[in-house]
Amino acid sequence: MLESGALSSDWMPSFSAVDRAAFLPDLMWPYDLLTRTSVCVDKRADPVAWYAAADSNVPIVTQWDDGAHLGPGPGKLSTSSSSMPSTVFSLLRDLDVDAGMRVLDVGTGTGETAALLSHRLGERNVTSIDVDAVVAATARDRLLKLGLRPEVITGDGFEGYVAAAPYDRILATVGLRQLPMEWVAQTRRGGVILAPWGTSYGNADAVVRLVVDGETATGPFTRLVEFMKLRAQRGPAVQPADYLSAGPLKGADQSTVALAEEDFLTGQFTDLPFVLGLRVPHCRQAVADKRGGERPVWFYSLIDTSWACVMFRDGQEHASVWQSGSRRLWDEVREAYDWWKERGFPEVTRFGLTIDASGQRAWLDDPAKESWSVPPLLL
Repeated sequence: MLESGALSSDWMPSFSAVDRAAFLPDLMWPYDLLTRTSVCVDKRADPVAWYAAADSNVPIVTQWDDGAHLGPGPGKLSTSSSSMPSTVFSLLRDLDVDAGMRVLDVGTGTGETAALLSHRLGERNVTSIDVDAVVAATARDRLLKLGLRPEVITGDGFEGYVAAAPYDRILATVGLRQLPMEWVAQTRRGGVILAPWGTSYGNADAVVRLVVDGETATGPFTRLVEFMKLRAQRGPAVQPADYLSAGPLKGADQSTVALAEEDFLTGQFTDLPFVLGLRVPHCRQAVADKRGGERPVWFYSLIDTSWACVMFRDGQEHASVWQSGSRRLWDEVREAYDWWKERGFPEVTRFGLTIDASGQRAWLDDPAKESWSVPPLLL
């Protein structure tokens, strides 16, 4: 991680002192980023595999379905985890802390991040908050076993924790779709809010580093990531049957578009899906598996039952398009794609976010030159 730049030298003492394995449960589910699947590993049954996973640079699921599913197989929705070490230390590097700073850690999880911050800054300067009482209590016990006593709170991290404010830094290790003004109010002027942020378009997040100036916070995105979402901001579930009650593609307007699948479906941790989410509000994309050389890509409106489908076919230069409803969703997506192309395919690091009492605004390169409103999350 030192060679990759994820782990900066100033965090080496904390990396050496805080053992990730000390914060992991006996039953856990390492996550394979390539196959996007989790496999159960039980320390009691296979300690060699357990320690190998603990020492690997992979995310590890530690809770399913808000604690309702106990295993041994994976549940439906992963709801707490140990983030991959390279991601943790990249966040800590971007946080840019100095001795004596006070930090609010939103999303306690296993407690490892709180431990690293406590080792670096002193436990009295660290407050950690998690909405799940069991998760918070377990993390607190693990921290105590290592002789660390940061304040661990059970509560809604979206509201911050005013009792220990003001903070020099707020670090979220949970994905958000809307950033709260409470965090701005609880951060000192010149302080930093670092959080994974994204849109309803998909599960992708990008880390945003906001500098607080009074009642405003603004700053750039630093890298693409994917985090479990804040429980209150998971967003509504999309049921295709609610959109296609008349039957698949029946009654929709049809057209074609000259666009290759590989130019549009650029994959996980790439710029385009994140940019489309910034530019097309209240839209969810769903990419289906390829069958018989055909891959449908669906778009669902989150404010009405409008939908669109683009069908890519192997060996064909044009894709078929169907649209239905008051919104022309594919037209909106295509306009956003062309906007991105016309500006030279800017990477996510050229974008940023500003939040104040009026809401959230995204921007490209300079918030004073090209910016646009990002509507509030629909719950």
